[in-house]
Amino acid sequence: MSAVTHLANGLTVITRPMPGLETASIALFADVGSRHEEARVNGLAHLFEHMVFKGAGGRSARQISEAIEDVGGELNACTERDQTSFTAAVLGEHVPLAVELLGDLVSRPQFDAAELGREAEVVLQELAEAEDTPSDIIFDQLWSAAFADQPLGRSILGSQESVRAITVEDLFAWRDAHYRGGAMVLSAAGAVQHEQVVALAERHLGGLEAGRGPEPAAATFTARARRGRAKADQAQLTLAHEAPGIRSEDYLAARLFADIAGGGASSRLFQAVREERGLAYTVSAGLHPHDEIGLLHVHAATARDRGHAARALIAEVLRDTAATLDQRELDRARTQVRAGQAMSLETPWGQAAQAARQWLTYGRLIPRSELLARLDALDVAQVRAAGAAMLASAPAEATLGLPAAKAA
Repeated sequence: MSAVTHLANGLTVITRPMPGLETASIALFADVGSRHEEARVNGLAHLFEHMVFKGAGGRSARQISEAIEDVGGELNACTERDQTSFTAAVLGEHVPLAVELLGDLVSRPQFDAAELGREAEVVLQELAEAEDTPSDIIFDQLWSAAFADQPLGRSILGSQESVRAITVEDLFAWRDAHYRGGAMVLSAAGAVQHEQVVALAERHLGGLEAGRGPEPAAATFTARARRGRAKADQAQLTLAHEAPGIRSEDYLAARLFADIAGGGASSRLFQAVREERGLAYTVSAGLHPHDEIGLLHVHAATARDRGHAARALIAEVLRDTAATLDQRELDRARTQVRAGQAMSLETPWGQAAQAARQWLTYGRLIPRSELLARLDALDVAQVRAAGAAMLASAPAEATLGLPAAKAA
């Protein structure tokens, strides 16, 4: 049974006790990500996430690591385009320490210029590694093509120039502007007690400023193309069609369409492109939703001389799926969603993360019975229509290592 409490500064505390477990997951989610950045400091959200671990609450980086590992726990963090999360996994008896550490990271970071210089170099190495990995960088290129010249289209990691330009003052300004109570959720699941977690949240996060930070500009889909060279013998190709945002009534039907088209080894794309024609050694499709817009994206890795044939077949399979997907495929996709969610919710992390994301996205917790009812209510015609709507306009594209198409 979930319990929800709001602190005076607007921070939401959610707990989901799971009887019989000895462990707990604590998730601190902030409704801010790389899409909130100005171009000058692209990469700031990600560098902020790194830098808080370099010292916070009077502990050095080493002392933070030792504090959590002394009790057998783990600390982690993740920066996305829409949100940033800080998480801890501990035994139930060490929940107070976990909340203290998470609270210190966002409310009491001790940013130091020398540490910033060193950590910026670490992030630049991460960026260089991504740029040397075609299967990683291709998605940054796709987002750039889909949201050209917009914050949502920029890399989460930033660029060499923008990361080097970030200052200690930028880090503090970012924290002060965006890490406010009204834009944050502390979610705990497993061996937890609601009253204890609320008291801990009040002690360690109650001092955050109230309200929310500036909202990002709404994104507009752009059907651009990004074509790059690659040293490898393989080609990476991606395409994306505009899709519903996560709050849209059409989101769930669009997700089922994406799963049927390319969600696994039984999907139409995998069977047609890889198994039947051998045009790619990996091919998949998925739906990536943002708040107000989403992307139906397809990725394939193939030999250079087969890339154009693979691209043509992908487009054909997508169109055919929107026209002919059947009841058996819909039932399979529905079952996959149901099973995936059930498996996730059997873990404290799955419970904590789901609660935090739901609250930040919808402003409420959605009962599983409601989601299953919505799943069961969808029919073949609705999922076909969602697919056709996404495919109705030209896609954005990004490729690496794909030779120019030969003239007819």
